[in-house]
Amino acid sequence: MRAISIGLLGLGTVGSGVVQIIKNHQDKLMHQVGCPVAVKKILVQDLYKTRMIEVEQEMLTSNPDDILLDEEIDVVIEVMGGVDATKDYLITALRQGKHVVTANKDLMALHGSELLTVASEYGCDLFYEASVAGGIPILRGLVDGLASDRITQMMGIVNGTTNYILTKMSNEGRSYDEVLKEAQALGFAEADPTADVEGLDAARKMTILATLGFSMHIDLEDVQVSGISKVTEEDINYGKQLGYTMKLIGYAHREGEKVEVSVAPTFLSNNHPLASVQNEYNAVYVYGEAVGETMFYGPGAGSLPTATAVVSDLVGVIKNLRIGVNGKSAVTPQYPKLLKGNSEKFSKYFLRLHVKDEVGVFAEITSIFARHGVSFEKILQLPVKKNEVSEIVLVTHRASLTDYDQILQELNELPTLKEIKSAYRVVRKSL
Repeated sequence: MRAISIGLLGLGTVGSGVVQIIKNHQDKLMHQVGCPVAVKKILVQDLYKTRMIEVEQEMLTSNPDDILLDEEIDVVIEVMGGVDATKDYLITALRQGKHVVTANKDLMALHGSELLTVASEYGCDLFYEASVAGGIPILRGLVDGLASDRITQMMGIVNGTTNYILTKMSNEGRSYDEVLKEAQALGFAEADPTADVEGLDAARKMTILATLGFSMHIDLEDVQVSGISKVTEEDINYGKQLGYTMKLIGYAHREGEKVEVSVAPTFLSNNHPLASVQNEYNAVYVYGEAVGETMFYGPGAGSLPTATAVVSDLVGVIKNLRIGVNGKSAVTPQYPKLLKGNSEKFSKYFLRLHVKDEVGVFAEITSIFARHGVSFEKILQLPVKKNEVSEIVLVTHRASLTDYDQILQELNELPTLKEIKSAYRVVRKSL
Protein backbone atom coordinates (compact mmCIF):
# COMPACT_ATOMS: atom_id res chain seq x y z
CA MET A 1 0.00 0.00 0.00
CA ARG A 2 0.99 3.62 -0.53
CA ALA A 3 1.73 5.78 2.48
CA ILE A 4 -1.31 6.90 4.47
CA SER A 5 -1.45 10.67 4.71
CA ILE A 6 -2.73 12.34 7.89
CA GLY A 7 -4.17 15.80 8.46
CA LEU A 8 -3.95 16.86 12.10
CA LEU A 9 -6.31 19.47 13.56
CA GLY A 10 -4.50 20.86 16.60
CA LEU A 11 -0.95 20.67 17.93
CA GLY A 12 -1.42 21.09 21.66
CA THR A 13 -0.75 18.51 24.34
CA VAL A 14 -2.46 15.59 22.62
CA GLY A 15 -1.57 16.65 19.09
CA SER A 16 2.11 16.78 20.01
CA GLY A 17 1.80 13.28 21.45
CA VAL A 18 0.21 12.02 18.22
CA VAL A 19 3.07 13.42 16.14
CA GLN A 20 5.61 11.92 18.53
CA ILE A 21 4.06 8.44 18.45
CA ILE A 22 3.67 8.37 14.67
CA LYS A 23 7.30 9.44 14.29
CA ASN A 24 8.87 7.24 16.98
CA HIS A 25 6.71 4.14 16.45
CA GLN A 26 6.90 4.03 12.65
CA ASP A 27 8.32 0.49 12.63
CA LYS A 28 5.50 -0.74 14.85
CA LEU A 29 2.90 1.01 12.69
CA MET A 30 4.43 -0.42 9.50
CA HIS A 31 4.20 -3.90 11.01
CA GLN A 32 0.59 -3.33 12.04
CA VAL A 33 -0.76 -1.80 8.82
CA GLY A 34 1.79 -2.70 6.15
CA CYS A 35 2.53 0.80 4.90
CA PRO A 36 4.13 4.07 6.01
CA VAL A 37 2.03 6.57 7.99
CA ALA A 38 2.88 10.26 7.73
CA VAL A 39 1.44 13.53 8.99
CA LYS A 40 1.19 15.86 6.00
CA LYS A 41 -0.48 19.00 7.39
CA ILE A 42 -1.25 20.37 10.85
CA LEU A 43 -3.83 23.06 11.57
CA VAL A 44 -2.70 25.58 14.20
CA GLN A 45 -3.78 29.05 15.27
CA ASP A 46 -0.29 30.56 15.48
CA LEU A 47 2.21 29.45 12.85
CA TYR A 48 5.24 30.77 14.72
CA LYS A 49 4.77 30.01 18.42
CA THR A 50 7.22 27.81 20.33
CA ARG A 51 5.86 24.26 20.57
CA MET A 52 6.39 21.14 22.65
CA ILE A 53 7.57 19.23 19.59
CA GLU A 54 9.56 20.26 16.52
CA VAL A 55 7.82 20.00 13.16
CA GLU A 56 8.78 21.38 9.75
CA GLN A 57 7.35 24.84 9.21
CA GLU A 58 5.84 23.86 5.86
CA MET A 59 3.67 21.26 7.64
CA LEU A 60 1.82 24.00 9.57
CA THR A 61 -1.21 25.86 8.29
CA SER A 62 -3.83 28.19 9.74
CA ASN A 63 -6.28 27.42 6.92
CA PRO A 64 -8.47 24.34 7.62
CA ASP A 65 -9.16 23.92 3.89
CA ASP A 66 -5.50 22.98 3.39
CA ILE A 67 -6.43 19.77 5.21
CA LEU A 68 -10.15 19.30 4.62
CA LEU A 69 -9.99 19.79 0.85
CA ASP A 70 -6.63 18.15 0.18
CA GLU A 71 -7.36 15.04 -1.89
CA GLU A 72 -4.10 13.39 -0.79
CA ILE A 73 -5.06 13.37 2.89
CA ASP A 74 -6.75 10.10 3.86
CA VAL A 75 -7.45 10.58 7.57
CA VAL A 76 -8.23 13.67 9.66
CA ILE A 77 -7.26 13.48 13.32
CA GLU A 78 -9.03 16.09 15.45
CA VAL A 79 -7.42 17.06 18.77
CA MET A 80 -8.16 20.80 18.75
CA GLY A 81 -11.28 20.77 20.94
CA GLY A 82 -14.29 23.01 20.50
CA VAL A 83 -17.77 22.07 19.33
CA ASP A 84 -19.57 24.08 16.65
CA ALA A 85 -16.72 25.00 14.30
CA THR A 86 -15.07 21.64 14.90
CA LYS A 87 -18.26 19.81 14.00
CA ASP A 88 -18.39 21.71 10.71
CA TYR A 89 -14.77 20.79 9.98
CA LEU A 90 -15.40 17.11 10.60
CA ILE A 91 -18.59 17.03 8.54
CA THR A 92 -16.66 18.63 5.68
CA ALA A 93 -13.89 16.06 6.04
CA LEU A 94 -16.36 13.16 6.02
CA ARG A 95 -18.16 14.52 2.97
CA GLN A 96 -14.79 14.71 1.24
CA GLY A 97 -14.38 10.98 1.89
CA LYS A 98 -11.84 11.37 4.69
CA HIS A 99 -11.91 9.13 7.72
CA VAL A 100 -11.94 10.86 11.10
CA VAL A 101 -10.39 10.12 14.48
CA THR A 102 -11.29 12.46 17.33
CA ALA A 103 -10.56 12.82 21.04
CA ASN A 104 -13.34 15.37 21.50
CA LYS A 105 -15.75 14.22 24.23
CA ASP A 106 -17.80 17.43 24.15
CA LEU A 107 -18.39 17.09 20.42
CA MET A 108 -19.25 13.39 20.56
CA ALA A 109 -21.57 13.77 23.56
CA LEU A 110 -23.51 16.56 21.87
CA HIS A 111 -23.32 15.67 18.16
CA GLY A 112 -21.97 12.14 17.96
CA SER A 113 -25.15 10.69 16.46
CA GLU A 114 -25.18 13.26 13.65
CA LEU A 115 -21.48 12.79 12.88
CA LEU A 116 -21.77 8.99 12.85
CA THR A 117 -24.74 9.25 10.48
CA VAL A 118 -22.73 11.41 8.06
CA ALA A 119 -19.78 9.03 8.31
CA SER A 120 -22.01 6.09 7.42
CA GLU A 121 -23.58 7.95 4.51
CA TYR A 122 -20.17 8.68 2.98
CA GLY A 123 -18.60 5.29 3.75
CA CYS A 124 -16.12 6.68 6.24
CA ASP A 125 -14.88 5.60 9.65
CA LEU A 126 -15.37 7.85 12.68
CA PHE A 127 -13.51 6.59 15.74
CA TYR A 128 -13.39 8.32 19.13
CA GLU A 129 -11.76 6.00 21.70
CA ALA A 130 -9.76 8.83 23.32
CA SER A 131 -12.88 10.89 24.04
CA VAL A 132 -13.84 9.06 27.25
CA ALA A 133 -10.88 7.88 29.31
CA GLY A 134 -7.63 8.92 27.64
CA GLY A 135 -5.40 5.90 27.23
CA ILE A 136 -7.92 3.36 28.62
CA PRO A 137 -9.46 1.30 25.77
CA ILE A 138 -12.93 1.33 27.30
CA LEU A 139 -14.94 2.02 24.13
CA ARG A 140 -13.17 -0.70 22.19
CA GLY A 141 -13.70 -2.98 25.16
CA LEU A 142 -17.45 -2.34 25.08
CA VAL A 143 -17.90 -2.47 21.32
CA ASP A 144 -15.56 -5.36 20.53
CA GLY A 145 -14.46 -7.21 23.66
CA LEU A 146 -17.94 -7.34 25.21
CA ALA A 147 -19.90 -7.33 21.95
CA SER A 148 -21.66 -10.62 22.73
CA ASP A 149 -22.69 -9.64 26.25
CA ARG A 150 -25.53 -7.52 27.61
CA ILE A 151 -24.14 -4.70 29.74
CA THR A 152 -26.29 -3.93 32.75
CA GLN A 153 -24.20 -1.46 34.73
CA MET A 154 -21.20 0.84 34.38
CA MET A 155 -19.60 2.82 37.21
CA GLY A 156 -16.61 4.99 36.57
CA ILE A 157 -14.11 7.55 37.75
CA VAL A 158 -13.84 9.34 34.42
CA ASN A 159 -12.46 12.73 35.42
CA GLY A 160 -8.86 12.98 36.59
CA THR A 161 -9.13 16.51 37.98
CA THR A 162 -11.83 15.68 40.50
CA ASN A 163 -10.18 12.40 41.44
CA TYR A 164 -6.91 14.23 42.12
CA ILE A 165 -8.71 16.79 44.31
CA LEU A 166 -10.66 14.21 46.31
CA THR A 167 -7.56 12.01 46.73
CA LYS A 168 -5.56 14.90 48.17
CA MET A 169 -8.42 16.01 50.43
CA SER A 170 -8.79 12.47 51.76
CA ASN A 171 -5.11 11.55 52.15
CA GLU A 172 -3.80 14.90 53.38
CA GLY A 173 -6.79 16.41 55.19
CA ARG A 174 -6.74 19.57 53.07
CA SER A 175 -9.61 21.78 51.97
CA TYR A 176 -11.25 21.74 48.55
CA ASP A 177 -10.14 25.30 47.74
CA GLU A 178 -6.53 24.62 48.72
CA VAL A 179 -6.23 21.45 46.63
CA LEU A 180 -7.99 23.02 43.65
CA LYS A 181 -5.39 25.82 43.56
CA GLU A 182 -2.61 23.24 43.69
CA ALA A 183 -4.22 21.24 40.88
CA GLN A 184 -4.43 24.38 38.75
CA ALA A 185 -0.76 25.18 39.42
CA LEU A 186 0.25 21.63 38.41
CA GLY A 187 -1.87 21.69 35.25
CA PHE A 188 -4.35 19.04 36.45
CA ALA A 189 -7.16 21.63 36.56
CA GLU A 190 -8.11 24.39 34.13
CA ALA A 191 -8.08 28.07 35.07
CA ASP A 192 -11.88 27.78 34.92
CA PRO A 193 -12.46 24.33 36.46
CA THR A 194 -16.26 24.45 36.32
CA ALA A 195 -16.75 21.72 33.72
CA ASP A 196 -14.61 19.33 35.76
CA VAL A 197 -15.59 20.07 39.36
CA GLU A 198 -19.33 20.46 38.67
CA GLY A 199 -19.46 17.09 36.89
CA LEU A 200 -20.18 18.23 33.33
CA ASP A 201 -17.03 16.68 31.86
CA ALA A 202 -17.85 13.34 33.48
CA ALA A 203 -21.47 13.62 32.33
CA ARG A 204 -20.38 13.99 28.70
CA LYS A 205 -18.23 10.88 29.01
CA MET A 206 -21.05 8.92 30.65
CA THR A 207 -23.35 9.98 27.80
CA ILE A 208 -20.96 8.34 25.34
CA LEU A 209 -20.47 5.25 27.51
CA ALA A 210 -24.18 4.72 28.10
CA THR A 211 -25.03 5.16 24.42
CA LEU A 212 -22.50 2.51 23.43
CA GLY A 213 -22.89 0.17 26.40
CA PHE A 214 -26.69 0.08 26.29
CA SER A 215 -27.08 0.53 22.49
CA MET A 216 -29.51 3.33 23.23
CA HIS A 217 -29.21 6.99 22.22
CA ILE A 218 -28.60 8.89 25.47
CA ASP A 219 -28.50 12.69 25.43
CA LEU A 220 -26.49 14.87 27.78
CA GLU A 221 -29.67 16.27 29.31
CA ASP A 222 -30.66 12.74 30.33
CA VAL A 223 -27.76 12.63 32.81
CA GLN A 224 -28.47 13.78 36.38
CA VAL A 225 -25.37 15.75 37.42
CA SER A 226 -23.85 17.15 40.60
CA GLY A 227 -20.24 18.06 41.34
CA ILE A 228 -17.70 18.12 44.16
CA SER A 229 -17.37 21.84 44.91
CA LYS A 230 -19.40 21.53 48.14
CA VAL A 231 -17.54 18.47 49.49
CA THR A 232 -15.81 19.34 52.79
CA GLU A 233 -13.04 17.83 54.88
CA GLU A 234 -15.69 17.04 57.53
CA ASP A 235 -17.71 15.01 55.03
CA ILE A 236 -14.65 13.02 54.02
CA ASN A 237 -13.65 12.42 57.65
CA TYR A 238 -17.11 11.14 58.56
CA GLY A 239 -16.96 8.86 55.55
CA LYS A 240 -13.65 7.45 56.79
CA GLN A 241 -15.17 6.73 60.19
CA LEU A 242 -17.92 4.76 58.49
CA GLY A 243 -15.58 2.88 56.14
CA TYR A 244 -16.12 4.93 52.97
CA THR A 245 -14.02 6.77 50.39
CA MET A 246 -15.35 9.79 48.48
CA LYS A 247 -15.21 9.70 44.66
CA LEU A 248 -17.01 11.48 41.82
CA ILE A 249 -18.77 8.53 40.21
CA GLY A 250 -20.42 8.31 36.82
CA TYR A 251 -23.14 5.68 36.97
CA ALA A 252 -25.19 4.04 34.23
CA HIS A 253 -27.64 1.25 35.00
CA ARG A 254 -30.03 -0.77 32.86
CA GLU A 255 -32.89 -2.69 34.47
CA GLY A 256 -35.20 -4.42 32.05
CA GLU A 257 -35.57 -2.00 29.17
CA LYS A 258 -35.12 1.19 31.21
CA VAL A 259 -31.90 3.03 32.04
CA GLU A 260 -30.60 5.76 34.31
CA VAL A 261 -27.39 7.77 33.99
CA SER A 262 -25.94 10.09 36.63
CA VAL A 263 -22.79 11.75 37.92
CA ALA A 264 -22.47 12.56 41.61
CA PRO A 265 -20.02 12.62 44.53
CA THR A 266 -20.40 9.19 46.08
CA PHE A 267 -19.21 7.39 49.19
CA LEU A 268 -17.74 4.04 48.10
CA SER A 269 -17.13 1.23 50.54
CA ASN A 270 -13.37 0.99 51.09
CA ASN A 271 -13.34 -2.54 49.65
CA HIS A 272 -14.85 -1.43 46.34
CA PRO A 273 -12.26 -1.66 43.52
CA LEU A 274 -12.88 1.96 42.50
CA ALA A 275 -12.08 3.21 46.02
CA SER A 276 -8.36 2.50 45.46
CA VAL A 277 -8.14 4.55 42.22
CA GLN A 278 -6.05 7.57 43.19
CA ASN A 279 -4.93 10.96 41.92
CA GLU A 280 -5.44 11.64 38.19
CA TYR A 281 -6.09 8.00 37.26
CA ASN A 282 -9.40 6.84 35.78
CA ALA A 283 -11.23 3.53 35.98
CA VAL A 284 -14.51 2.13 34.68
CA TYR A 285 -16.22 -0.83 36.34
CA VAL A 286 -18.44 -2.77 33.93
CA TYR A 287 -21.03 -5.45 34.75
CA GLY A 288 -22.22 -7.84 32.02
CA GLU A 289 -24.81 -10.57 32.32
CA ALA A 290 -22.37 -13.15 30.93
CA VAL A 291 -18.91 -11.87 31.84
CA GLY A 292 -19.79 -10.65 35.32
CA GLU A 293 -17.52 -7.90 36.65
CA THR A 294 -14.62 -6.29 34.76
CA MET A 295 -12.62 -3.12 35.39
CA PHE A 296 -10.69 -0.92 32.97
CA TYR A 297 -7.99 1.16 34.70
CA GLY A 298 -5.28 3.57 33.58
CA PRO A 299 -4.29 7.18 32.89
CA GLY A 300 -7.35 9.14 31.88
CA ALA A 301 -5.50 12.06 30.33
CA GLY A 302 -2.06 13.28 29.35
CA SER A 303 -0.23 13.73 26.08
CA LEU A 304 1.07 10.23 25.34
CA PRO A 305 -1.69 8.13 27.00
CA THR A 306 -4.41 9.97 25.09
CA ALA A 307 -2.34 10.03 21.90
CA THR A 308 -1.92 6.26 22.20
CA ALA A 309 -5.70 5.83 22.00
CA VAL A 310 -5.87 8.24 19.06
CA VAL A 311 -3.17 6.40 17.09
CA SER A 312 -4.78 3.04 17.94
CA ASP A 313 -7.95 4.34 16.30
CA LEU A 314 -5.83 5.43 13.33
CA VAL A 315 -4.52 1.87 13.04
CA GLY A 316 -8.11 0.63 13.04
CA VAL A 317 -9.00 3.00 10.21
CA ILE A 318 -6.02 1.87 8.11
CA LYS A 319 -6.75 -1.82 8.70
CA ASN A 320 -10.32 -1.19 7.51
CA LEU A 321 -8.89 0.55 4.43
CA ARG A 322 -6.84 -2.52 3.61
CA ILE A 323 -9.83 -4.84 3.63
CA GLY A 324 -12.32 -2.33 2.22
CA VAL A 325 -14.79 -2.13 5.11
CA ASN A 326 -14.59 1.54 6.07
CA GLY A 327 -17.88 3.01 7.19
CA LYS A 328 -19.26 -0.38 8.20
CA SER A 329 -18.36 -0.34 11.89
CA ALA A 330 -20.85 2.26 13.14
CA VAL A 331 -23.85 0.49 14.65
CA THR A 332 -27.05 2.44 15.15
CA PRO A 333 -28.66 2.10 18.61
CA GLN A 334 -30.68 -1.09 18.92
CA TYR A 335 -33.17 0.06 21.54
CA PRO A 336 -35.49 3.08 21.86
CA LYS A 337 -34.62 5.39 24.73
CA LEU A 338 -36.50 4.49 27.91
CA LEU A 339 -35.47 6.32 31.07
CA LYS A 340 -36.28 5.29 34.62
CA GLY A 341 -38.55 7.48 36.69
CA ASN A 342 -37.39 8.62 40.12
CA SER A 343 -39.48 5.91 41.78
CA GLU A 344 -37.40 3.32 39.88
CA LYS A 345 -33.98 4.68 40.93
CA PHE A 346 -32.63 3.20 44.17
CA SER A 347 -29.59 3.93 46.30
CA LYS A 348 -28.32 4.18 49.84
CA TYR A 349 -27.73 7.71 51.12
CA PHE A 350 -25.45 9.57 53.53
CA LEU A 351 -26.97 12.56 55.32
CA ARG A 352 -25.30 14.99 57.72
CA LEU A 353 -27.79 17.10 59.70
CA HIS A 354 -27.42 19.96 62.15
CA VAL A 355 -30.38 20.05 64.54
CA LYS A 356 -31.37 21.80 67.75
CA ASP A 357 -29.98 20.04 70.80
CA GLU A 358 -33.40 19.22 72.26
CA VAL A 359 -35.23 16.15 73.55
CA GLY A 360 -37.34 14.42 70.90
CA VAL A 361 -35.55 15.78 67.82
CA PHE A 362 -34.15 12.42 66.78
CA ALA A 363 -37.61 10.84 67.14
CA GLU A 364 -39.03 13.47 64.78
CA ILE A 365 -36.35 12.70 62.22
CA THR A 366 -36.75 8.92 62.40
CA SER A 367 -40.52 9.23 62.05
CA ILE A 368 -40.10 10.97 58.70
CA PHE A 369 -37.92 8.17 57.38
CA ALA A 370 -40.29 5.54 58.81
CA ARG A 371 -43.29 7.05 57.01
CA HIS A 372 -41.47 6.41 53.73
CA GLY A 373 -40.33 2.92 54.68
CA VAL A 374 -36.64 3.88 54.85
CA SER A 375 -34.49 2.43 57.63
CA PHE A 376 -30.97 3.25 58.80
CA GLU A 377 -27.82 1.26 58.26
CA LYS A 378 -25.54 3.47 60.38
CA ILE A 379 -26.06 6.39 62.80
CA LEU A 380 -23.65 8.82 64.44
CA GLN A 381 -24.78 11.57 66.83
CA LEU A 382 -22.28 14.16 68.01
CA PRO A 383 -22.54 17.49 69.84
CA VAL A 384 -21.44 20.67 68.10
CA LYS A 385 -19.69 23.03 70.49
CA LYS A 386 -21.43 26.18 69.33
CA ASN A 387 -25.03 27.39 69.19
CA GLU A 388 -26.49 24.40 71.09
CA VAL A 389 -26.55 22.31 67.96
CA SER A 390 -26.23 18.54 67.57
CA GLU A 391 -24.86 16.83 64.48
CA ILE A 392 -26.50 13.64 63.24
CA VAL A 393 -24.90 11.50 60.52
CA LEU A 394 -27.12 8.87 58.91
CA VAL A 395 -26.56 6.18 56.30
CA THR A 396 -29.83 4.77 55.01
CA HIS A 397 -30.70 1.43 53.54
CA ARG A 398 -31.80 1.47 49.89
CA ALA A 399 -34.46 4.02 49.10
CA SER A 400 -36.05 5.25 45.90
CA LEU A 401 -35.12 8.71 44.68
CA THR A 402 -38.79 9.70 44.99
CA ASP A 403 -38.83 8.80 48.71
CA TYR A 404 -35.41 10.37 49.26
CA ASP A 405 -36.45 13.70 47.72
CA GLN A 406 -39.64 13.71 49.77
CA ILE A 407 -37.69 12.95 52.96
CA LEU A 408 -35.36 15.89 52.27
CA GLN A 409 -38.33 18.17 51.75
CA GLU A 410 -39.98 17.09 55.01
CA LEU A 411 -36.70 17.39 56.93
CA ASN A 412 -36.32 20.97 55.71
CA GLU A 413 -39.78 21.76 57.07
CA LEU A 414 -38.85 20.67 60.61
CA PRO A 415 -38.50 23.69 62.94
CA THR A 416 -35.84 21.78 64.88
CA LEU A 417 -33.62 21.32 61.80
CA LYS A 418 -30.90 23.94 61.47
CA GLU A 419 -29.39 22.71 58.21
CA ILE A 420 -28.82 19.70 55.97
CA LYS A 421 -25.04 20.06 55.82
CA SER A 422 -24.45 17.42 53.16
CA ALA A 423 -26.11 14.56 51.32
CA TYR A 424 -24.45 11.93 49.12
CA ARG A 425 -25.25 8.54 47.69
CA VAL A 426 -23.47 5.48 49.08
CA VAL A 427 -22.21 2.39 47.25
CA ARG A 428 -21.00 -0.86 48.77
CA LYS A 429 -20.54 -3.09 45.72
CA SER A 430 -23.31 -2.00 43.39
CA LEU A 431 -26.08 0.53 43.66
